[in-house]
Amino acid sequence: MTQKTTLDRTDFEILNVLQNDARISNKELATLIELAPSSCLERVRRLQAAGVIKGYHADINPEAFNAALEAIFSIRVRGHSRDQIDRFLEHAGALSETLNVFHIAGVNDFLVHVAVRDAAHLRDLALDAFTGHPEVDHMETTLVFTHTKSHLTKRAPDLESR
Repeated sequence: MTQKTTLDRTDFEILNVLQNDARISNKELATLIELAPSSCLERVRRLQAAGVIKGYHADINPEAFNAALEAIFSIRVRGHSRDQIDRFLEHAGALSETLNVFHIAGVNDFLVHVAVRDAAHLRDLALDAFTGHPEVDHMETTLVFTHTKSHLTKRAPDLESR
């Protein structure tokens, strides 16, 4: 968040609805959470200004781009200087196959979620884009069978007890 903001139950309801359907009209959103449209719009604008809502996006099916296989590369880098980390983040994020890049703590340093055409494409990506990259020390590949997106607002603290 860019500013400190306190969220109440209505804010969590708004966020939950928007996570499920960011294209919902303000009028429909207001009706669902039982607010006046003007109050609802003001709350959404406040959540955006505070950085709680970072943006809106379309969830694209990778198969529309002939990417029928997803995998996660667990990658350990050779060094851990900010420059090396930044170079690797830029490299991994720039690949057309990359869906997400996570810089993590633990045995590995990065998880790179990719979508590819097939097993041969995955092998070529692993060899050409990662194992041959100067910062990469070790890599493991995990195939993704299914992916389910969870919503942060489902884990929001129970505000009634505060």
